[in-house]
Amino acid sequence: MIRVLLAEDHNIVRNGIRSLLDSESDIKVMGEAANGKEAIRVLEENTPVNLIILDLNMPGIAGSELIKYISSNFKDLKILILSMSDHEKYVSESFNAGADGYLLKNVSKDELVFAVKHLMVGGQYICSELSLRMLAKISSHEVAQAEPDGFADFTKRELEVLKLIAEGFTNNEIAEKLFTSRRTVEGHRQSLIEKTGVSNSASLIMHAFRNGIIK
Repeated sequence: MIRVLLAEDHNIVRNGIRSLLDSESDIKVMGEAANGKEAIRVLEENTPVNLIILDLNMPGIAGSELIKYISSNFKDLKILILSMSDHEKYVSESFNAGADGYLLKNVSKDELVFAVKHLMVGGQYICSELSLRMLAKISSHEVAQAEPDGFADFTKRELEVLKLIAEGFTNNEIAEKLFTSRRTVEGHRQSLIEKTGVSNSASLIMHAFRNGIIK
């Protein structure tokens, strides 16, 4: 059972999300919070939740500060951001702070439910609207030449793998496209993460855009 804490300061929005999630047999909303302090209090009361849906712009503690606190003190809790903020800066900051997923508030019920379930099996998720926006950038610009600030040691194959990761392909799919093995792709992915100093694939994508590795 996926047990959810909703942290959202708008009552109507919170009720709507709860109604959508409660219609799923394997998802149950266990608690609600209208601001960051309430969310922390509910968690510290040992409310049995394994995922929090979190608005970035609540009164009091909000944004990356709240994400960092939750990810540091409740390490097994999955963090799914649901926000009106669609700028890549906020997406990047959220993942760097410890979020596992990022959705805009205009997502469909199906995408919301998919994201929740995807996070609970160990995945990460960025909503389709933001993903398509990043894909549009990739489509309109070639992969940038490596900059002389520490990215010059990226190989051509690593950049190919990075582009395909940004397009949302799995390791198996990338392996098929590049006519190589899944293990080789995993090695390239890990090498990219180590060279950029990020902690996960979602942060890798945002880091690549922010630093001009992909434009």
